[in-house]
Amino acid sequence: MTTSSNYDKFPYVPVSSSSTTCHVGWPAIAGAIQQSIPGNRPLVCIECYPGVFPEQIDALADLLRPASVIHTETLFKSPACIDQMVEQFLGDDPVFGRMNDIQIEDYFDPAKLDTARAGLQRGNAGLTVVIGTGATLVAPDADVLVFADMARWEIQMRYRRNEIGNLGADNASATTAVKYKRSYFVDWRAADHLKQKFFPEIDFLLDTNDPNTPKMILGNDLREGLRITAHRPFRVVPYFDPGPWGGHWMEQVCGLSPEGVPNHAWCFDCVPEENSLLLGFGNTKVEIPSINLVFQQPRELLGEAVHARFGKEFPIRFDFLDTMGGGNLSLQVHPLTEYIQDKFGMNYTQDESYYLLDAGDDGCVYLGLREDMNRDTMLHDLKVAQSGGPAFPAENHVNVWPAKKHDHFLIPAGTIHCSGKNSMVLEISATPYIFTFKLWDWGRLGLNGLPRPIHLDHGEANIQWDRTTNWVRRNLVNQITPVSSGEGWREEKTGLHEREFIETRRHWFTGTVLHRGTGGVNVLNLVEGREAVVESPTGVFEPFVVHYAETFIVPAAAGDYTVRAAGEAKGKECATIKAFVRTRP
Repeated sequence: MTTSSNYDKFPYVPVSSSSTTCHVGWPAIAGAIQQSIPGNRPLVCIECYPGVFPEQIDALADLLRPASVIHTETLFKSPACIDQMVEQFLGDDPVFGRMNDIQIEDYFDPAKLDTARAGLQRGNAGLTVVIGTGATLVAPDADVLVFADMARWEIQMRYRRNEIGNLGADNASATTAVKYKRSYFVDWRAADHLKQKFFPEIDFLLDTNDPNTPKMILGNDLREGLRITAHRPFRVVPYFDPGPWGGHWMEQVCGLSPEGVPNHAWCFDCVPEENSLLLGFGNTKVEIPSINLVFQQPRELLGEAVHARFGKEFPIRFDFLDTMGGGNLSLQVHPLTEYIQDKFGMNYTQDESYYLLDAGDDGCVYLGLREDMNRDTMLHDLKVAQSGGPAFPAENHVNVWPAKKHDHFLIPAGTIHCSGKNSMVLEISATPYIFTFKLWDWGRLGLNGLPRPIHLDHGEANIQWDRTTNWVRRNLVNQITPVSSGEGWREEKTGLHEREFIETRRHWFTGTVLHRGTGGVNVLNLVEGREAVVESPTGVFEPFVVHYAETFIVPAAAGDYTVRAAGEAKGKECATIKAFVRTRP
């Protein structure tokens, strides 16, 4: 294990060396907006992503000294009507809902919306400000468009603190799980759909993720920052969270404080749908959802073939699962493609793999079924354990494979699995992470003191019962094949399984490794070595430094690139694991 941390928890993309175009604090923000307001009955629209504190935007509007203010929530249907609208897609399962085509306009009362629009057309004697989610639907032709965006992680923190509820709902005091589920399946999907429509017209981007330090940049600077990002290696902002099985490896390697939390169970190190992106303007960093890059630069980021297949979705996910000094993950299975399409409206499923960054002497991975397993007995034992009977004897039914550093276990959907204790996993997978069917959680409670949801019916319908010991050994455990080598480097194929659309390659190197552009996005992690530098042979981008365990993205538009050891790692063997979408046989 690394003795001291050089892991960067706040990576950013430098956009400008000057901070003069970034306005910090409400007076400066209001002043910049005022300077852009034309005369003759002007109209300012402040569109808000769900989760922005409305009182802060009200305070900003007051500084603009408007003649009138329209709050979009006053134009919404009643909370009861909105609850009824979304209920058909949420159901009563505590975790899963169904994807749908609800739009932000569906939250509005049509008569109220029409009246508000008509009033704007008649105009008045002074400045009118329209505020809230859906403001662009009320005032599509505003003179100035300000967009207050919001990172999903900060939204979740506000849910946990009971500071906000769901869009159009009266549920600020509901559990975090209830609010998160509703946002995941409804609010965020609708808001993202609307965002993509008006994004090219934004005059200002407002960052209120830190409510004490609001920041604002020009829309043109925002779009230029995304263009720059899509042509160079970059990292998204990781976030960490505790869990009932969590460990302590990341505390040392990633430089995390153990104070205030029992452990650190997992980290989203590269999930653009969830992570943030920091754009640097001089010494000021502006935080935006990293999904904005996927929405606005999909071809440059993903490449033509990947974009043609997945659209404006980032299909590869890297995250950490830390059980070093902790416990087993829940025993689980992911849905088959046809199941996730039929039941939940998702286009593709969560195939995945476990790459071991580290492991204790007793590290292990539960994967596949034993040859002598009996299906009926196993299902009976699971149901009995879940109903309060004897603990499920997992080792009687599921293979337990010893795990050591740099092992790679492949987990196509339908394969029963979990990481055992004292294993540090880099999980490489497809993106729809929420669809995990827990089968057994080792009789423990969640950090909230309540049992975590178990989905035996879903699990039973998806477990591939023929994936037993010999098949797993031949197909899923350390399927490592040499590919090529050169002076100071060698390349290995480590997976994934033919049912999975992600390919992974590992490079060991003491010299410089040339990575030919695959025509699609690459996601890498420095799995061995303290520091490396990524460079463009043709100078397309500036050298980019990465550290041990950091995940980084190389967009398709960056083309060919090289990776070599740097700093303290010079002269020592380093390694990266690279994932990309298979675009040809």
